Amino acid sequence: MAYLLLILTTLFWAGNFVLARALHTDFDPITLAFYRWSLALLILLPFWLPRARKAWPLLRRYWFRLAILGLIGVGGFNTLLYVGLQTTTATNATLLQSTIPILILLISAVFLGEKVSARQWTGVSISLAGVLMIISQGELDRLVALAVNDGDLWVLGAVLAWASYSLLLRLKPAELEGFVFLGYSIAVAVLALAPLSVWEQGGWPLLQWNNSMLIAVGYMAICPSILSYLFWNRGVAELGAPQAGLFIHLIPLFGLLLSILFLGETVRSFHLLGITLIFLGIYLAVVANTLSRLYKPKES
Repeated sequence: MAYLLLILTTLFWAGNFVLARALHTDFDPITLAFYRWSLALLILLPFWLPRARKAWPLLRRYWFRLAILGLIGVGGFNTLLYVGLQTTTATNATLLQSTIPILILLISAVFLGEKVSARQWTGVSISLAGVLMIISQGELDRLVALAVNDGDLWVLGAVLAWASYSLLLRLKPAELEGFVFLGYSIAVAVLALAPLSVWEQGGWPLLQWNNSMLIAVGYMAICPSILSYLFWNRGVAELGAPQAGLFIHLIPLFGLLLSILFLGETVRSFHLLGITLIFLGIYLAVVANTLSRLYKPKES
C-alpha cells in the first residue's frame, strides 16, 4: 500500500504543474495560489481547529518560526511556481523541480557546513549542467546573452524556496503534530496571499468561474494540497524517509507524460539530455550515498 500511496503522491504533484500551466490564461498566479489554499483551508478547518486548540501553547510559543515555514513552503514555493508557469512549459517546470535534492545538498554544504564528498560535488556539477541545458534550450549562447526564459528562472526560485523549506523544517518543534503544522502553514499562506491577490487584481479577486476552473482548483486544493501530504506521511512512516524520498524522481516522468497528453507539449532532445544529466547527478550526489547507508553491512 505504501508504494501505491507514494506513486499517487508524485502523480498528484505532477498534475499540479500541468493544471497550473493549463490555467495560466484564466488565473493570475498569485490569485490561483490564493484560491487553491483558501479552499484547502476551508476543507481542513473543521478537523484542524479542535487539534489546534489543544496545541495552542506550542503554536503561540513558536508562532514566528512556524509562520516563516508557512510563508516559504506553502505560500512562496507554489506562488513562484505559478508565476513561472505563466511563461514556461509544464515540461520545463517538472524537470527543473527534480533538482531539489541537489539544491538541498548545496545549501547544506554552503550554509550549514555539512561535509560533501568529491563524488557528491561531481554529481552537483553534472546536475547543474542539466539545468543549464534545459533553461538554455540546448543553446548555450542564450546563457551568455542572458536570453533565458524568465519563467524558468521563477521556477528555479520556487525550487530554491522548497529546498530551503526542507532544511528549515528542523525548526519545527518535534512535539507539534504534523496535521496541526500543515493547517497553520496553510492559514499563514492564505493571510499573506490575500492582500497580494487584491493588489494583483486591482481589487478583490472576483472571477468569472466556469466548470473547468472549479474542477481544476478543487483538484489543486484536495489532491496535491491535502491527499499528497497524508499519503506522503503514511509512505514515509512505512518505508522510511530515504526510500520514500526516491519516489520524488517520478515527478518529472509523470510531468512529461501529462504535459504531452493534456497540453500537447513536445519533448525535445535538450529536455532528454538535461534530465539525463540531472538524474545522473542526483544518483552520484544523493541516491548512491543513501543506498550505501541503507545496505551497509552491520559490524558484528
